[in-house]
Amino acid sequence: MVPMNLIKNFILSAVAASLFTVTIVQSAEVVNVYSARKEALIKPLLDEFSATTGIKVNLITGKADALLKRLQVEGSATPADLFITVDAGRLHRAKEAGVLKPISLPALNKRIPLALRDSENYWYGLTLRARPIIYAKDRVTPDELSTYEALAGNQWNGRICLRSSQSVYNQSLVAATIDAIGSEATQDWIKGMVNNLARAPSGGDTDQLKAVAAGVCDVTIANTYYLARQIKSSKPTEQAMASKLAVFWPNQLGQGKAGRGAHFNVSGAGFTKYGKHPKQAKMLLEYLASAPAQAWYANINNEHPVVTGVKISQTLKGFGSYKMDPIDLQILGQNNRQAVQLMDRAGWR
Repeated sequence: MVPMNLIKNFILSAVAASLFTVTIVQSAEVVNVYSARKEALIKPLLDEFSATTGIKVNLITGKADALLKRLQVEGSATPADLFITVDAGRLHRAKEAGVLKPISLPALNKRIPLALRDSENYWYGLTLRARPIIYAKDRVTPDELSTYEALAGNQWNGRICLRSSQSVYNQSLVAATIDAIGSEATQDWIKGMVNNLARAPSGGDTDQLKAVAAGVCDVTIANTYYLARQIKSSKPTEQAMASKLAVFWPNQLGQGKAGRGAHFNVSGAGFTKYGKHPKQAKMLLEYLASAPAQAWYANINNEHPVVTGVKISQTLKGFGSYKMDPIDLQILGQNNRQAVQLMDRAGWR
């Protein structure tokens, strides 16, 4: 856990150094946020936003699907102005569920690349999250690795750990692969990986990293910020675990889709359909895409900024250079249903 004084000092210094400005408003103004991000991963930013603008932020956190259901049930009676969640697939679900409304923000359209936001302005990406291959340094060499698809090869039999197919992170990876190589080839890839599993899928990304470090398997696919947390942990056991692992960026070489780049996803936000405080919600969303907020996410949460020019953390730099798959991330949501069907057919549990 990052000390709160460090978080506060970082935010204060970043805000002071930034050219980003907002209009000071009366403290009686509020904005209500439903967030699938854990409180520790967003509240420091919201507190600084309130201190800077005088706008009170009422935060409710919970599981993404539960918050989406809550928005549907509450309908026009919802107090929520902003819905913040992780994964483009979930943002697409919220759009399809009719709980978001499109609002075009010229400042964000300029700062956030089109591929990282909804083309109809229903949601905006706020941070990028890489999902490469992570391997055991003492049992795998980088020259053994190449692409995500190559993990279906016989040489990986009994050597792979994966999170459940219920993980939206894995669903989005499969959705991106469908776009890259088609459904038939994606089905073959999934079947090959499932056949190569060292154990039945269980646990989250951190559990997969622990399994690789412990020798249960040799490789996994996981978001890099989970490894970064272990590296920066104050616990010697977590540091020791992380020291056994390394990141490999797949699909970096070759022609066409084989060299499309590593899979990235986003956390993001959208305006709720029945939000009562649109002005305050607009100010908050613009703040979350500002230089200081993006720098905070990069340095404290070890996520990649969506805004060009904001540097990544030294920990992420240590994972090496990479090419990112340029896929339009709204496709991840559009392909989600098909991805789940392919995973079910392949026996990915």
